[in-house]
Amino acid sequence: MKNIVILGSTGSIGRSALDVISKFPDRFRVIGLTAGRNIPLLTEQIRQFQPRIVAVSDEDAYKNLKDALLHIRPPEFPIPEVSCGTDGISSVAAMPDADTVISAIVGSAGLLPTIAAIKAGKTVALANKETLVMAGDIVMSEVKKHGASLLPVDSEHSAIFQCIRGYEACSIKKIILTASGGPFAGKTIEELENVSPENALKHPNWNMGRKITIDSATLMNKGLEVIEAHYLFGIAQEKIDVLIHPQSIVHSIVEFNDGSYIAQLSKPDMKGPIAYALSFPERLDNVMETIDWERLSGLTFQKPDSRTFPCLSLAYTALQTGGTMPAVLNASNEIAVAAFLDGIIGFNRIPVIIKKVMDSHKLQPADNIGVILEADRWAREDTLKEINK
Repeated sequence: MKNIVILGSTGSIGRSALDVISKFPDRFRVIGLTAGRNIPLLTEQIRQFQPRIVAVSDEDAYKNLKDALLHIRPPEFPIPEVSCGTDGISSVAAMPDADTVISAIVGSAGLLPTIAAIKAGKTVALANKETLVMAGDIVMSEVKKHGASLLPVDSEHSAIFQCIRGYEACSIKKIILTASGGPFAGKTIEELENVSPENALKHPNWNMGRKITIDSATLMNKGLEVIEAHYLFGIAQEKIDVLIHPQSIVHSIVEFNDGSYIAQLSKPDMKGPIAYALSFPERLDNVMETIDWERLSGLTFQKPDSRTFPCLSLAYTALQTGGTMPAVLNASNEIAVAAFLDGIIGFNRIPVIIKKVMDSHKLQPADNIGVILEADRWAREDTLKEINK
């Protein structure tokens, strides 16, 4: 029986993880949950899974959760210990008897709790790509120092992880991350000038949160995954390629020195990589719907359109520049995407604003978390200034 902690239990990945766990009650026990402000859903999760400790993002969410739990009469389940803020969430991440911590908080808010889990020597099922984007060198050093394990949950990185098992790094020539292209695959930059947030949120294949869905539409999500893959697998950026694959069946491809390729295929369902990270090195039964090969019309691939979707190139630039630039890229993107979702800026303005912020950043070595968090803070402020111009 594995004890599981989920950071970000009310988000898309967290909900899928709990769905997997609920199907295998003899293998997994939830002992800790953290969430943002979706208190009704969190209360239901507490009711079903009965964790010992729960943490939420801030004081308002804390008061709302305590109130929701207080008004359950008679108690239908053991009332967990409740805390709040980054410290509270980090304490849940480092629970002594946790075996696996699923890091599924969206954005930079997941950095410090994930590091807390790593410092506690946990097996971390990593869905929060921003942890490695912002502080890849530091995080990987802490993993080695504390004997922790990182198991990828992103479908692309899980695919690579599965493909390279048993092979020496020197035999790998290239890794290829696939991208669906989102709702705007094949569109021109001119056609995207006046698209609405509602249009951008209509992903053809995946059911994801709002921020990640917009990142998929701009290809920034794939850019962040390039940076994540660099640190996670120790692969030079010139050996990491991206292909648009609208069917979302091939989740990534590894090219070997002898000209052979290994790919991982499945239907687009995050429960697959989540289950693999939870049960590794085993595989659980009947996690996903199987592919009907006879009805599959075809698998197509093409290069990304860097003119229409420049966010991918910005991510490669940030990785090549190094230092605090990836953290600046990530922070600026978070603010720009929020502004687009709020109807403040247009879709095509997102990469323009990010580039301006990156161009004005005074690069620093990313040799400690304080410097990275300061770069994150600066980028958010500078992005807001660009938006308000």
